[in-house]
Amino acid sequence: MFRFCKEITATVLCAAQTAAFAQAWPARPIRVIVPFTPGSGTDIMARTVSEKVSLQVRQPVVIENRPGAGGTIGTGLVAKAEADGYTILVHSSTYTVTPSTYANLPYDTLRDLTGVAPLGLLPNVLVIAPSKGIGSVNELVAAAKAKPGSMNSASIGIGSGTHLNAERFRLGAGIEVVNVPFKALPKRSPR
Repeated sequence: MFRFCKEITATVLCAAQTAAFAQAWPARPIRVIVPFTPGSGTDIMARTVSEKVSLQVRQPVVIENRPGAGGTIGTGLVAKAEADGYTILVHSSTYTVTPSTYANLPYDTLRDLTGVAPLGLLPNVLVIAPSKGIGSVNELVAAAKAKPGSMNSASIGIGSGTHLNAERFRLGAGIEVVNVPFKALPKRSPR
């Protein structure tokens, strides 16, 4: 969904300055909420862009991962944060479909948040272990149909883009596959 945009800093600066007229922005660290686990594609994108933004605005940009509920936990935090330009959300394309997949969101997608800049395009790929002996999509579908429910598909969480794309493939192919959402790795203490 997102394409890399060199103008992100200028766009972020303009948006934040309108919210904080009384002082030069940024006067303190900027918090970036990523509603997915560390190491996810969205997290990597946020860290890459935030590093450059930090150098340009001469303030720390702190990444805070708040995964869960298909990104709604982290998004809800940003929606409730003060609109001063110091709390920014970096989300995936899942953001656009969340209102149709979750009944009671803690925020209003259109009212509570404003898009600032597209950051990049993160494609999803279909892969399978070579040991399975499956060499094409047709062979995968045939194997799944031969043993309904015996195959798993991995995702970064229920309601995430990877989960929804796998479901779209599953429905289109007419197969039964079990989604396995992976959790973040435990944090390691610094050595």
